[in-house]
Amino acid sequence: MNVEILVYGTEQLCASCVNLPSAKETAVWLEAAAGRKFVQDQFVVRYCDFLHPTTEVDKLWAKRIEEEDLWYPLVVISGEIVGEGNPKLKQVYEALEKAGVQPIESV
Repeated sequence: MNVEILVYGTEQLCASCVNLPSAKETAVWLEAAAGRKFVQDQFVVRYCDFLHPTTEVDKLWAKRIEEEDLWYPLVVISGEIVGEGNPKLKQVYEALEKAGVQPIESV
């Protein structure tokens, strides 16, 4: 099983996110943080520049970001938004557990 943590953003920070990490930095941070708590071969973190989406899923999320004026970095797990603008680890961890990713201590 490989649960995908999608992190959407652009090179340019959103106006409300000037003092926050970029989406790429958020993706690296989430990968490191989740890797300390969860079995690493059960999840993958993928960054996507929503101005240049490559997959159909990315194109759908890019459209939603623009149409719904969502804040980025936008974190999506199992098709659900779990973080917007400044994602919280607790919400990401809860979504990973809900998706069946096992914590390291339970293995």
